[in-house]
Amino acid sequence: MRVRVFFFLLAVALLPSCATHGLNPEGVKDEVAAATAAWADAFNSRQTARIAALYDPEAVLWGTSSKKMATTPAEIAEYFNNASKVPSLKVAISDQKVRTYGDIAISTGAYTFSFPKGELAARFTFVFYNREGKWLIVEHHSSRVP
Repeated sequence: MRVRVFFFLLAVALLPSCATHGLNPEGVKDEVAAATAAWADAFNSRQTARIAALYDPEAVLWGTSSKKMATTPAEIAEYFNNASKVPSLKVAISDQKVRTYGDIAISTGAYTFSFPKGELAARFTFVFYNREGKWLIVEHHSSRVP
């Protein structure tokens, strides 16, 4: 009887981590897709701090219009601070594929940046890491569609 109780309590204790370890892969994919949408919402808010908060402290960013890689929280914030100076700049995600690998997930797709003088089609890869239940961006690469 004690053994059964022990295993029951062990299963209950481990249950919260199951979603990030493959027992509900569609639920995890939905979480990562929502984290990607949250990035777009933050970008469209034009609030640098809100965008930067979605990145892990060790994140790396290769921005669409960047000539150098941003490797610190300050550099990532600076990149988005400069982007927020472009009048009416907005982003819309048009396509996305999410893959999960435990506490790591990859969201790859396409988005379009709109600004007063036109649009720029680009593609993206976000690598997320689940840190204490929150999906944070650890790698973000964006490039123009040729």
